[in-house]
Amino acid sequence: MTFFDQPRARTLAVLAMLAWGRVGMAQSELALSEKDFLSDMPIVLSVSRLPQRLDETPGAVTVLDRDTIRRSGARDVADLLRLVPGFQVSTAFENVAPLVSYHGAFDSYSNRLELLIDGRSAYSPYFIGSVAAGLQTVAVADIDRIEVLRGSNSAAYGARAILGMINIVTRHSADTLGSQAALTVGENGIRDAWAQVGWGGSGGTFRLSADRRGDDSLAGSNGQNRVARVNFRADLHPSAQDEVQLRFGTLSIDAGKGFVGDIDNPPHPTAFGADYAQLDWLRHLGADQDLLLRLSHSRERYEDKFLYSLRRLGIDDDYSVEISGETRSDVLSLEHTRRYGDALRLVWGGEFRSEKTVSKAAYNNDAALITDFSRLFGNLEWRAQPSVLVNLGAMAEHSSVSGDNFAPRLMVNWHATPSQTWRVGLSKAFRPPSNYEQFADVRFVYQGMLLGVNTLASGLVQAENVLSREIGYLGDFPQWGVSVDVRAFHEKIDGFIRQRNRTLPRDYANDENFAMKGLEYQAKWKPWSGAEIVLSQSYTDIGAINYPPDSPLLDYQTGTRHAAPRWATMIAYFQKLPGNLNLNLTLTHQDDSETTLVGSGYSSKMARTRTDFRLAKSLRWGTRRGEVALVLQNLGLPYQDFVPSFRFERQAFVTLRLDN
Repeated sequence: MTFFDQPRARTLAVLAMLAWGRVGMAQSELALSEKDFLSDMPIVLSVSRLPQRLDETPGAVTVLDRDTIRRSGARDVADLLRLVPGFQVSTAFENVAPLVSYHGAFDSYSNRLELLIDGRSAYSPYFIGSVAAGLQTVAVADIDRIEVLRGSNSAAYGARAILGMINIVTRHSADTLGSQAALTVGENGIRDAWAQVGWGGSGGTFRLSADRRGDDSLAGSNGQNRVARVNFRADLHPSAQDEVQLRFGTLSIDAGKGFVGDIDNPPHPTAFGADYAQLDWLRHLGADQDLLLRLSHSRERYEDKFLYSLRRLGIDDDYSVEISGETRSDVLSLEHTRRYGDALRLVWGGEFRSEKTVSKAAYNNDAALITDFSRLFGNLEWRAQPSVLVNLGAMAEHSSVSGDNFAPRLMVNWHATPSQTWRVGLSKAFRPPSNYEQFADVRFVYQGMLLGVNTLASGLVQAENVLSREIGYLGDFPQWGVSVDVRAFHEKIDGFIRQRNRTLPRDYANDENFAMKGLEYQAKWKPWSGAEIVLSQSYTDIGAINYPPDSPLLDYQTGTRHAAPRWATMIAYFQKLPGNLNLNLTLTHQDDSETTLVGSGYSSKMARTRTDFRLAKSLRWGTRRGEVALVLQNLGLPYQDFVPSFRFERQAFVTLRLDN
């Protein structure tokens, strides 16, 4: 056992580095200034579709800004989200790409979170729905910030935002003129490369970026994983009243999947590809009105096939099992923003979304499954008093498959003092069943002979619903260098959709009603110049499941389920050091309560602790800048990730970034 494998030793190491940072600042004789403690309240774009101060949004939002993203040392967005209170993360590519979940890993895919990238939904409708592949759309270096709403947001963005929403905002092309490149090499086969070039002038600016990310994946898994991306962005100004943004991109994921000795899922390669195009046209109708038109098209392709031996059935041959398909999505949305003086703002609009999925393997049909969504939405922000802000929003959604749903939200923010805000609210959200939950027909046929039926959906599932109540508090005290964000919640889920898997063929049903309640907080403290300490914790209690009286699950699954850890903690320490050095330490810990490993369905009582270290040095040659950084991930013992046989082990890598 090495020094860093001992919990007490790791604690002493952290304290020693804190002391080193404090002494280093004293040696550099950098005096404290008022500027070090002043903080600007972030502007959040995605919660209500209105740009709002963080203390006036109708919900709790965590903002991962560019500095936080760079300091973390994370190589992709999924790994970044472990910094958000209440989130659980897996780095496995077993289900296409690394997964994240909020308030619990309920099944094999993250289908109860909405994901936006610059306002475009990157939620994958393939299979049961997921944000995993979408999180790989852009490189970490292309991101300006990530806004994470911790709570339901169907009132603004519809069905997929039933438990929360992630909005990735990429950097404006005007901020990335010139050329930049980065190279990362390290243990576990880590080989990453990224490059971008930006150009333009007063009429418009442009950016083209390309990158490749690769490693040997988790210990015990069927690794190697490769992610390749190309993204283009243009910001145009055709007139004084108009702003136009164009975005194009492509993504490919090549990953290993399967388990040695598992005849139903042996080790084999998989491939996922995605392309998108997006047009945003903003017209300023006057000093108090804006009109936004958004068009987008996206396509996804998934290939997953392997040979299955039929010898145990007495047939001397192999059967090619294939789980492949393609999805296309087209979206047209229009929203109108109107300001009525200082007391009232309104945004309203509509959206039409069409999704087409083709998969003979999943639906026993060559025809496309088409689901059309028609949505009307609105949010009214009313400043009832100088210290009281009311947000009233709702969305009416019609699905060609599952019918009509309505999601309202009421949130009141009270500025008790200029630096302290209380928030209380009530919202309702919904998620209709996916195509797979509604129409799955997975059967295996060999030379006209039916070998078996794996999944046969009855089509009887209805939309699941969430009624959320929450109380929040935000405190910002720049004179002490302290800010605090607290959220207490109670979320009641009715008609939760779960797979019935006692016998084949499997089906889906609304078999569960339960409540989730808990508390989350995040505190930031700047104790001295150049330093920042962030502490966050979440407590989640998933109550007993109340099955309907006729549920077939009653005879074998009852009692309490904790799909999320009861307690999860994150502490991060950042310090500027002499010699243009920057130090960052991040510790995340989940307790050993009975939890479900993200995305796998396997339970575990093993605590998971991870400590990351990053030391970076800024470089400069005349007008050129750069940075070299050493990152050590998981200084402690290996921990379970995805399934009990997968382990996230210690790994080190070095990144060199150059800016022109």
